[in-house]
Amino acid sequence: MDMYTIKWLSVADRYKKMFLDKQLSPLGLNSSQYMYVVRVCETPGMTQDQFVESFYVHPSNVTRAVLALEKGGFLRREAFEEDKRTCRLYPTERSLEIYSAVKEASRETRNVLLAGFSEEEQEAFDRLLEKAAKNMVCRMGM
Repeated sequence: MDMYTIKWLSVADRYKKMFLDKQLSPLGLNSSQYMYVVRVCETPGMTQDQFVESFYVHPSNVTRAVLALEKGGFLRREAFEEDKRTCRLYPTERSLEIYSAVKEASRETRNVLLAGFSEEEQEAFDRLLEKAAKNMVCRMGM
């Protein structure tokens, strides 16, 4: 029974990514990039460190994602006046144009993932999943 939870988390994650990739492909994004576009559209001027804190990912992953998104024309970097080593990230016109479609793809993916769940079950799932994820983050010393 101990492998049951891990197995189904893995299956759900893998197929969720495949579904989301299919939704995002026409927009030029994938399932590992969309959250950066959403966040920078909602919080223009945030730093890469803020992505690390928000997404619980390694700084090198953020650096790679930011570089790819900048190269793809989805965001731009500007030097931070108080600390030239830090860049602020801003959405480009391209990101702003696709923002609502990206949000819709995310909503649709969540709807598929939680199909058949009552509203209470959806809320409980969200809370429990966050709690489980934070347990792992704390255990790994992040």
